[in-house]
Amino acid sequence: MPTDEKSLPFSGLSRRNFLKTVGAGAAATGLVREVADTPVAEAASDVQGPGEVSITLNINGTAENVSVEPRVTLLDALRNRMDHTGSKKVCDRGTCGACTVLVDGHPAYACSMLAVEAEGREITTVEGLGTPEEMHAVQAAFVEHDAQQCGFCTPGFIVASAALLKTNPNPTEADINDALGGNLCRCGTYANMSAAIMDAAKALKGGA
Repeated sequence: MPTDEKSLPFSGLSRRNFLKTVGAGAAATGLVREVADTPVAEAASDVQGPGEVSITLNINGTAENVSVEPRVTLLDALRNRMDHTGSKKVCDRGTCGACTVLVDGHPAYACSMLAVEAEGREITTVEGLGTPEEMHAVQAAFVEHDAQQCGFCTPGFIVASAALLKTNPNPTEADINDALGGNLCRCGTYANMSAAIMDAAKALKGGA
């Protein structure tokens, strides 16, 4: 057998096949590098950070300017930079739902969204649903049914409940359980919350 057909030790490849593989790999590497380098160089001017950048967030119908590092979450921007403290920071892991806000009308965990991602979106916090003088129907029903105890989870539940009634004005108990599945209450007032949402649906003319 010719020398170049002898297998390399432990490889299972002939020398000829080895050289062919190395040559093809080198060519492919050069091609990938050439293709990859171009967009990186062109996009370098679009990179933001690591320092603060100025963004405008539309919160409860008002455009507000804020400077944040790109790594800052929407929750931290709302609470620490913009004084919207209704959304609570509890688990900070996208699990408990205490930080729930509406983004373009849909419930979202503010702790799992970057502030820079929220620019140009319509953000509604619990403060934007109603005031102590003019409460949203869900807020009033939560008070009436004593649907909160420690209060940390309450803002997230109210925001998620308001979103539910907007899309489903006459929900069943199963609908409520499904819609609020991403929110946790360690005080265990789920039954009171469900009753409150049923009453809020009636107040909003969606209930039977």
